[in-house]
Amino acid sequence: MTWFRCAETRPWASMRLFCLPHAGGSAVFYRSWAKEVSPAVEVHAAQYPGRADRMADPFVTDAHQLARLLAGAMAPLMDRPTALFGHSMGAVLAYEVARLLQERGSAPVHVFASGTRAPHDRGEDRVAGRDDDAVVAEIVGLGGTDAEALRDPELRELVLPYVRNDFALIEDYAHRPGTRLAVPITAIVGDSDPHVTEEQAAAWGEVTDGRFALKVLPGDHFYLVPCQSDVIAEIHRTLEVPAAS
Repeated sequence: MTWFRCAETRPWASMRLFCLPHAGGSAVFYRSWAKEVSPAVEVHAAQYPGRADRMADPFVTDAHQLARLLAGAMAPLMDRPTALFGHSMGAVLAYEVARLLQERGSAPVHVFASGTRAPHDRGEDRVAGRDDDAVVAEIVGLGGTDAEALRDPELRELVLPYVRNDFALIEDYAHRPGTRLAVPITAIVGDSDPHVTEEQAAAWGEVTDGRFALKVLPGDHFYLVPCQSDVIAEIHRTLEVPAAS
């Protein structure tokens, strides 16, 4: 099973944007981006194992291993300049993938790190070990999942195992010394995100020797849903590609 979903193939595109979802997320989270992003960009969204059309695939339980698998899956798609966008857990994975790609001589041109603390400044909150109701409450509180859907026992039974796996994966993640990133990073954060402050988001500048920018948009942890157009505009501006007409 392939690791990336491309809602709209663009053989003419000058650049590829790889999007990595949050904990409990899937490739469908980025499906609407293809319609709004520049024709010069082809969007590929990661589909982690154990969910959606990969429900039968075994979970990956280690963030560094997941980053290696993602980087390997990207290798055949690196025939043009590449940027990475990751939200929450996906931002940390994007950073680790970028380090691996840089080591292999195919560094991305930019990393967009959305809605999370820097890799070397992780929080102490533990959600993975809580009971089902508490895990659901955390997801609903973040604003990324429909609360009504999670009240459906059958759906909850399908969703909770991979949500719990993702929380454990990112909560067990530890930054390791090694390749220092030279890739420019843009950190983007909602101004009322309960899990990351502007100051914490700014610490992303400490993990790269490349340029760093911080963008603050209105909203909570999932600010990028109502602010999708603003996020995509920031990507266009940063990557210097023409906006969609």
